Amino acid sequence: MSLDTLMALASASLEPPPVASDAFRGAMRHLAGAVSIVTVGRGAERNGLTATSMVSLSVDPPTLLLCVNRSASAWPLLVRHGHFGVNVLAASQAAIADRFAGRNGEKGAERFAGAEWLDLATGAPILADALVAFDCELEERIDRHSHAILIGRVRALHGVPADDALLYWRGAYGAIQPAG
Repeated sequence: MSLDTLMALASASLEPPPVASDAFRGAMRHLAGAVSIVTVGRGAERNGLTATSMVSLSVDPPTLLLCVNRSASAWPLLVRHGHFGVNVLAASQAAIADRFAGRNGEKGAERFAGAEWLDLATGAPILADALVAFDCELEERIDRHSHAILIGRVRALHGVPADDALLYWRGAYGAIQPAG
């Protein structure tokens, strides 16, 4: 056997097995995340989704990063409109998170029923009693695997910081309060 063959065999045997999707999903459930609803569209052509994959990207200019599954029902509107709202939910708003996750069968504009919505800067629906809401213009989109990374330039802010934050951890909702 040649040295190249021996080295190839040695490196192949050292490579770890691939990580299974279910194992990765289960591992990610140990990461607590703030629960937000992402909203897009106008009037009867509105939709949204529940997300825990939003983080600050930059303060100057104010920018955030959001990961969205491209099979989500709201995806075509996100692409078409080029703006979106990220509404961070309070602990008392778990029912809204469920509604936008489609757990009760609501679809599209039906998900917006029973709440007050504002129009701040871009036209994206902003939840009036969100803990904090970011009205964003889509600055860049990066497609990777099943998801897209959306970079949103924050054009307006709104919030009612009067409640504890809603978290998602280990497959369930919970709340977090400031220490002390």
